[in-house]
Amino acid sequence: MPKVDPIQEKEYPRPGLTADWVVVTAGIRPPLVLLIRRGHSPYAGSWALPGGFIESGETIEAGAARELREETGLVVSGARLVGVFGDPGRDPRGWTVSVAFGVLVDPIEARGARAGDDAATLAWWPLNELPELAFDHARIIAAARAVTR
Repeated sequence: MPKVDPIQEKEYPRPGLTADWVVVTAGIRPPLVLLIRRGHSPYAGSWALPGGFIESGETIEAGAARELREETGLVVSGARLVGVFGDPGRDPRGWTVSVAFGVLVDPIEARGARAGDDAATLAWWPLNELPELAFDHARIIAAARAVTR
């Protein structure tokens, strides 16, 4: 008797999959975190972490690296998993699950960051003086701080 694929047997809801980045300067006080000002809805004009949707057929790591490169021009190494965030309502566009990564960058390398793609602009903010953030990005930053202690 052939095996029945449980996914084919029942239709499961599928969330959108995104990646977010907590990029922090290393070796300076106070540490600075990279934020983008969103150029599009939702939260157009609000500050947020760089990131975006993973494309079909793309690995999470490759999609995350692509999003960071497209929005900031940065190519990084040594990223660490911060966590997975999927609370219902975290994104007004619908159910999304975000895989968040954290990375420390050299302050000289950090100067090379440039806004691109759907980031209207970007800025480095003191980690202890953040503006109001879009989505659940304050929670993601808090989780990143806990992971790196």
